[in-house]
Amino acid sequence: MSSFELLPGAPESPVLLHVPHSARAIPKDVRGGIVLDDAALERELDHITDAHTAELAERAAGLAAVTPWRLVNRLSRLVVDPERFPDEREEMTAVGMGAVYTRTTHRSELRPADTHPGPLLERYFRPYARAMTEAVAQRLAAAGRAVIIDVHSYPTQPLPYELHGTGPRPPVCLGTDPFHTPPELTDAARKAFADCGGIGLDSPFAGTYVPLEFYGTDARVTALMVEIRRDTYMAEPGGPAGPGLQRLAGALAGLVDAV
Repeated sequence: MSSFELLPGAPESPVLLHVPHSARAIPKDVRGGIVLDDAALERELDHITDAHTAELAERAAGLAAVTPWRLVNRLSRLVVDPERFPDEREEMTAVGMGAVYTRTTHRSELRPADTHPGPLLERYFRPYARAMTEAVAQRLAAAGRAVIIDVHSYPTQPLPYELHGTGPRPPVCLGTDPFHTPPELTDAARKAFADCGGIGLDSPFAGTYVPLEFYGTDARVTALMVEIRRDTYMAEPGGPAGPGLQRLAGALAGLVDAV
């Protein structure tokens, strides 16, 4: 069974909703390499998982006038984080949270520091990267452009692993890229989320995800990261969703329709 799923949208839609961090599943053999006991692992999953974001994207897709495509990671980011650089370009490696994490959100040991990332990268990271690249290429072929909307959430209070956690933490943070995020995409998001409690740019999380084949070179691929502060739609750290989820789904659908 694949560790991710590409859910089809309308053939003519350029929009790809990307949901990389919503799952909690960890294969048994991968679990064996994690040093936390079961209770500590559950607590870590509460903190690190972007809970309910797959449901948020699913609801938004159902509300949109033109159904977007969705690529959803079905495994926890504690297996691999598909949005990290797999090499020295990744700044989160400094806190043990590169493509294969060795430290937790509270900077304690998750895996031994000498864990070799190669096997997990080959088994999970690279197939995911290929799938995302192919999904974007398909949107380019079908629609002449691709719009990646990265769907995330983040905690109300900063966690120790955050490198840039001292800045503003608005209800909705829009992560941008100087090449792939044109002003009209940011403006569309501001309008779509205007009634969701406040919007900020690139704080506490900045940037957005574009497959490396297109990154910095293909302006037909535009991208925006949407980070939702968790207290606006769920009980933290890992509790159930509340009524705010439907409001946010409507806003995300509005963004999909606008672009």
